[in-house]
Amino acid sequence: MKVGYYQFDPVFGDVARNLETVTKKLSSARCDLMVLPELFASGYQFVSKDEVAALAEPVPDGPTTKRLCDVARERAMHIVAGLPERDGSRFFNSAVVVGPKGVIGCYRKAHLFFEETQFFTPGDSGFQVWDIGSAKIGVMVCFDWYYPESARTLALKGADIICHPSNLVLPHCPDAMVTRCLENHVFSITANRIGSEERGGKKRLTFIGKSEVVGPRGKIAHRAPEDREDLAVVDIDPKEARDKSLNPYNDLLRDRRTALYQA
Repeated sequence: MKVGYYQFDPVFGDVARNLETVTKKLSSARCDLMVLPELFASGYQFVSKDEVAALAEPVPDGPTTKRLCDVARERAMHIVAGLPERDGSRFFNSAVVVGPKGVIGCYRKAHLFFEETQFFTPGDSGFQVWDIGSAKIGVMVCFDWYYPESARTLALKGADIICHPSNLVLPHCPDAMVTRCLENHVFSITANRIGSEERGGKKRLTFIGKSEVVGPRGKIAHRAPEDREDLAVVDIDPKEARDKSLNPYNDLLRDRRTALYQA
């Protein structure tokens, strides 16, 4: 199975331009699963709820989801990508999962970071796993990585691969995802962005890049630079994530002592 990410520098508010950038770049990509950054077409640093309302889109009928479906169909691939979702009067920091046959699912970010808490509703979708044929995939978005329950829940639900659209500004996540993969024996694909945003008199946000694919034993198959665009595709065998044994005596999930974990 070929999996990958596209790390780039979106232009805030220019959805059409960002979608065109992604469409052109993926026209040369050959893979089964591609992950794009969090809020990849809208940009990240909102300054008002009015901006969120203007850029948020319904799922599955918004232009970003429709374009992703077109790309997935034309390229015979599955895509996981972040976008601001509108549902009635509520707005979510979401990620859609699409494939050659259309929309598969939508995850709404559970753990909102920093000023996201001012503009988005905490996600209510729960952590879900979808079977895309060659693998079972789960989705979490950016700051969800900070909560080990996110990745563990997806692993318990059978995810082989955790798809992780991100707009990371803190430095810790790339190395922390090695631990998330080790403790759950799963693959992860973190798709971050590069560049910076400084809008409405707010403090500049600089995104750290370092998108990566990590294996179930903590090996980094590929990591992007921190400041350059990067389209990466690597070969993996998702079956490696289904064997949770460490040795003849220890199994990561079987050996959990759940009765002792109650707070």
